[in-house]
Amino acid sequence: MRQENQSGVSEFLLLGLPILPEQEGVFFALFLGMYLTTVLGNLLIILLIRLDSRLHTPMYFFLSHLALADVSFSSVTVPKMLWNMQTLDLSISYAGCISQVYFYLVFGCVDNLLLAVMSYDRYVAICHPLHYTTMMREELCLLLVVGSWVMSCGSSLSHTVLLTELSFCADNIIHHFFCSLSVLLKLSCSNTSVNELVIFTQGTVFVFIPLSGILISYGYIGATVLRVPSTRGITKVFSTCGSHLSVVCLFYGTIMAVYFSPSSSNSIDKDMIASLMYTVVTPMLNPFIYSLRNRDIKLAVRVLCRKEVPVAR
Repeated sequence: MRQENQSGVSEFLLLGLPILPEQEGVFFALFLGMYLTTVLGNLLIILLIRLDSRLHTPMYFFLSHLALADVSFSSVTVPKMLWNMQTLDLSISYAGCISQVYFYLVFGCVDNLLLAVMSYDRYVAICHPLHYTTMMREELCLLLVVGSWVMSCGSSLSHTVLLTELSFCADNIIHHFFCSLSVLLKLSCSNTSVNELVIFTQGTVFVFIPLSGILISYGYIGATVLRVPSTRGITKVFSTCGSHLSVVCLFYGTIMAVYFSPSSSNSIDKDMIASLMYTVVTPMLNPFIYSLRNRDIKLAVRVLCRKEVPVAR
């Protein structure tokens, strides 16, 4: 096959997390519980939004796609990590490794873009409430979501195509629990300058621009509230923006805490910590954040538990 001739290896070895053998059982149970909570929590969010017609609004439409991206993001890496911990089989095929890189980048990028889209939705709801239905029309919402998925797939495809052009010589040991793009670039015996240039360029487009959009949106929201300071206005902002703002702080706060805080840990340890936060912790917490801070979601849960779900229109 061409990929084996190009890479020089047919499989990689994932060393996984630096866990002592006697602690593997405890960590396996912990990560399994967290993964199942992630899957069930996000699928519940999607189910509630699908069944309850009161949740058929732009905000919850975006939230359902964020939940789908979260559960998919976690499913790319965690099941393989759990399998390796249970069976002690550390191998992953070349094709499997490349596929893992691709889907990890896709769902991570979708998460990032959807957070920016949701912040724009909150901006329109707070700053232009009278024009909300016309500005956030169904066609625009669909375009924003489809655009997020298409752009993410295109960006991830460019990274993986460039990755397949690299050669991997004798060293096939990955000091990680999944096939990380940054680790694979360090492992390659080819010139990776083009890959690094693409990472820097697309990183600016798909990370800093969405983050800037989020900050600008909440800047306008804050300015709107300050112009008419009232308890009712502040309560409205917290009720409509609280859950999303909490998820944004969790997502980007993790990045800043891991990559910008002084630490004696090496880059591999930091990458593993960040990856655990993105793939295990954050997707698990998101459903709880939206459930605990959102009255509509809590009402939909109570209705579903009473089996009085309204018929979707």
